Amino acid sequence: MTLRERILAVYRGQRPDVIPFMLDLSHWFYHRKRLPWDLDSVYVEPERELIDYHRHNGVGFYLPNLAAFYSVRYPTDVKVSTYRRDTGGKREIVWRIETADGAIERVRTWHEQTYAWGISQWGIHDERDLRVFLAAMSRREYTPQWDRFRQWDEYVGDAGVVYLPLGYSAVGHLMHSWMGIEGFIYATVDWPQCLRETVDAVNANTLQLIDLACESPAEIVIMGDNFSSDVQPPSFFAEWSRPYYAEAIARLHRAGKHVAVHIDGRLRGSLQMFRDLGADCADAVTPTPMGDLSVEACRAEAGELFILSGGVSPDLWLPEVPLDAFEEKVREWLEQKQQTFRFIANAGDQVPPGAEERRIAVMRDLVDEHGAF
Repeated sequence: MTLRERILAVYRGQRPDVIPFMLDLSHWFYHRKRLPWDLDSVYVEPERELIDYHRHNGVGFYLPNLAAFYSVRYPTDVKVSTYRRDTGGKREIVWRIETADGAIERVRTWHEQTYAWGISQWGIHDERDLRVFLAAMSRREYTPQWDRFRQWDEYVGDAGVVYLPLGYSAVGHLMHSWMGIEGFIYATVDWPQCLRETVDAVNANTLQLIDLACESPAEIVIMGDNFSSDVQPPSFFAEWSRPYYAEAIARLHRAGKHVAVHIDGRLRGSLQMFRDLGADCADAVTPTPMGDLSVEACRAEAGELFILSGGVSPDLWLPEVPLDAFEEKVREWLEQKQQTFRFIANAGDQVPPGAEERRIAVMRDLVDEHGAF
């Protein structure tokens, strides 16, 4: 079987010949090549150099991080802009939304050591700011760009499966882009009515994007708010996020799509939340040592049918960690095959900048050796 056939077999409930192996190498690759990691840019054309690296090293490709497979348009009374600036020698990207009620801005600052853009200024500080966000984000219009998706899919070919990323829900946008986790929690007490109105309206708008995805050529859709059960524990999730995800997953399933949810933090409680909603796969699963659950505990919470994609936490990829420890965790992840074939050998989230390159081949070879049925 090809890498593509193995991935799709697991989603379709068919036993592959070998456990699928795929990685998100984008952040690591761009750091290694000293290429721009521009969050204000989108890749219309396939990232051929990155995809070629996956193919030549026998690694499945699946996550087009900075691709744009649909466009977003705002009402004429809303102005949305993005620009760069230099502040005290630091590179920054500014996202700005302007409406009749005012304007909000969020800022990310470049950190060379981590090769990432950390948020240095949240955009929402009071109820008026939240209403600016509401006025813009609840009235978005979406236009498909499926020709772009097909170009990516054709270029990847048998070297993997191109997932269709759909981004955040309302809570994800607010927590991770515009007000922070702490800011959101305070708002549940300080402005509960406005926050509820905002979350419901923005999620209703985002379901229009879900409907668009139902008509896409993609076989697998990936969603998620960078879930972590210490940020969105089951009780919080039930109140603020569950209705949206339940409806989105149901619509996508009716259209014949498979659904992966990105869970890149604490797992206890999160796996069960999405298993019970009927999602097909938990992506970016990070067990111990960085995660809070062992592989055995992950599988116990997930059950035999919920797909677990992940397995090797980011710290284990770094050169200062003994290679034996890395290999042990790969083999531990593959031991799930004694119980089920519903899992994928992957990194816990991305392979991090600074990872030792040879570990990519080591993991590939271990999967070939120990992942066969």
